[in-house]
Amino acid sequence: MIKLMAAALWISIATTGALIFSFQSATKDDTEEEAQATAFAGLDYVRTGIISVPIFENGKVHGYFLARLVYTAEGKRLAQLKLPAEALLSDLVYTHLYGHPEIDFTSRKNFDVDSFRETLRAGLNERIGEDLIREILVEQIDYLPKDQVGTSQTKTAASEEPR
Repeated sequence: MIKLMAAALWISIATTGALIFSFQSATKDDTEEEAQATAFAGLDYVRTGIISVPIFENGKVHGYFLARLVYTAEGKRLAQLKLPAEALLSDLVYTHLYGHPEIDFTSRKNFDVDSFRETLRAGLNERIGEDLIREILVEQIDYLPKDQVGTSQTKTAASEEPR
């Protein structure tokens, strides 16, 4: 009888200990999880659509700046934003390009990609009000002159007329 009572007491203590441990590990602080966000876990990579910015000079369109960007952020915090980060990012691209008229898109010599990315990241975090965006990655940057818009350099088989 004493062995049965000791076994019951042992099972009760082990079960209570397991329950306490599971509740403590389940209610970890979100700050600990955010601090552990790395390139391998905890960050979302969000790819933007193509951002097309018309380039004006003397009231006429001379071409289009095209960019496709990827930004990294913590997914849980990103989902809580009321205004999509992509809309803010597009606005910052326009603001940066129109705020720096000295950029000559026909020549890539005076366009600093690293400065462009850092300006966008800092501006986006400033508008959001916290350090949410970890990095801006450039997937594609192009300049398309106005005379090349709508033209194709190669003919496709579908566009050729049957003879």
